[in-house]
Amino acid sequence: MSDKKSSQLRDYEIPIGDSYKLDARKKLGSGAFGDIYLGANFKYNEDVAIKLEPTHTKHPQLFYESKLYMALQGGIGIPKLYWCGSQGNYNILIIDLLGHSLEDLFTYCKRKYSLLTTLMLVDQMLSRIEFIHSRNFIHRDVKPDNFLMGRGTKKHQVYAIDFGLAKRYRDPRTGLHIPYKDGKSLTGTARYASINTHLGIEQARRDDIEALGYILVYFMKGNLPWQGLKARNIKEKYEKIKEKKISTSLDTLCQGLPDEFKRFIQYARDLKFEDRPDYSYLKNIIRQICEKNQLNFNYNKYDWILKKEQAYEEQKEQKEQREKMQKENKNNKNNDSNEDKKKNSEDSNKKNNDQEDN
Repeated sequence: MSDKKSSQLRDYEIPIGDSYKLDARKKLGSGAFGDIYLGANFKYNEDVAIKLEPTHTKHPQLFYESKLYMALQGGIGIPKLYWCGSQGNYNILIIDLLGHSLEDLFTYCKRKYSLLTTLMLVDQMLSRIEFIHSRNFIHRDVKPDNFLMGRGTKKHQVYAIDFGLAKRYRDPRTGLHIPYKDGKSLTGTARYASINTHLGIEQARRDDIEALGYILVYFMKGNLPWQGLKARNIKEKYEKIKEKKISTSLDTLCQGLPDEFKRFIQYARDLKFEDRPDYSYLKNIIRQICEKNQLNFNYNKYDWILKKEQAYEEQKEQKEQREKMQKENKNNKNNDSNEDKKKNSEDSNKKNNDQEDN
């Protein structure tokens, strides 16, 4: 970076490459593989997200993740990759700045989504997974934290992120599927992992779909039966989650929800290792739920948008009430003042009349 540009930076801004700066005050998030900060592009004055990974990390993920972003560029709901490299003590990845994660918005909505919001989100999440699969990769960590809403004109669009655990399941040249293996350790997030993943079986497309099925239930109920289990260590916890997941029937898991939820998960569980999921069939399940419940997709009616609108209207109403009370108090004061003036005038007149009589 030129001395001129460097001299324009504030103390908390760190230059990266020739076109970017990182705002050290604004950490957007952190995970097992590093931290994410707000940054900006010098040339176009555009905000970006900058992901940092210490170069001394035992199992570096960032450069691998950048290759995944490159392979997925051009897909709807895939962040644009701007730059990747090393600088100082960090490996650095720069991508589109996005909005809140579905998990953060879930918390904002008091840990429950409406049926319409759930279906609109899962429909888009399914499309992202289908695209990733079409590029010969599986995500292997499908969870609400790894799906973010866009910003500005793309604020209604769901984006898939965090491809550090993604894996190629098929050779793009030959179309040959990776071989079936067992004895694998759990990769991903135990809460949403498929039963086959818990059993140590190599992951494939079916496992991303099963994880999405559990997210359907999670969004509607606010939790899953295998959450909050007590354990002495991570190994015991994974074992308990596996046992609870296997022993919980789909009738119990989906109790109180549309029957199609159960069909969605059962379909994923019935897929064979190399099977290509029928994404159209799964999308049709979502459409059927909409039709039965007379719901129409309207991306202006996400729960968090309605909640913000409601909060705005309540604030507006409270403001109007305050202004009304202030106006009434002012009028009352003016009336009291006028009454006092009138009384003083009457008293003065009476006093004058009394003096005249004397």
